[in-house]
Amino acid sequence: MPERKKVLALCGSTRSKSTNLNFIEAVAALGNQSFEINMYPSLAALPHFNPDLDTDTPPSEVAEFRRLIVESDGVLICTPEYALGVPGSLKNALDWLVSSCELSHKPVALITAATSGAKAHESLLGTLQMIEAEVGEKSQLLISFAKTKINYSSEITDKITLAAIEELIEAFTFSMHSKVLSHPTTE
Repeated sequence: MPERKKVLALCGSTRSKSTNLNFIEAVAALGNQSFEINMYPSLAALPHFNPDLDTDTPPSEVAEFRRLIVESDGVLICTPEYALGVPGSLKNALDWLVSSCELSHKPVALITAATSGAKAHESLLGTLQMIEAEVGEKSQLLISFAKTKINYSSEITDKITLAAIEELIEAFTFSMHSKVLSHPTTE
């Protein structure tokens, strides 16, 4: 059996009991044979992006965030849609990664779980593409009317959504295991 990969999860919602957190917990349970999910504690704790502070010695919270990204084999992002866009705390976190390239060629699984979500999903895919994150077609999922598809115990109650998440987990796991082959390090 292949080794379990390390995944850093970013929740786009800052609510303590959000639907998006429920989906992260569901992915962690369903994918626990393939990877271990470590939850980033709070995107809201990162300072507002400021290019003047984006130096070789960024704020300590940013340095720690970047370190966790580097040490992970992949990143799981699960986010709602706010005002037809990406939540500010998530966009701010990604802004801190633009110049430092931690997400460049890093496997990313993206779940947008919202009432609609299409605009945020599209916007986030554009940002991730610009910073060269590897988000495969099967490693992304838009879950509309998300609250009707999962319960408060993080159990997916919709069979179609469950099948889609299982497919996402399989594709994401494959991308993490094949990353070494597609982007070998040079020494």
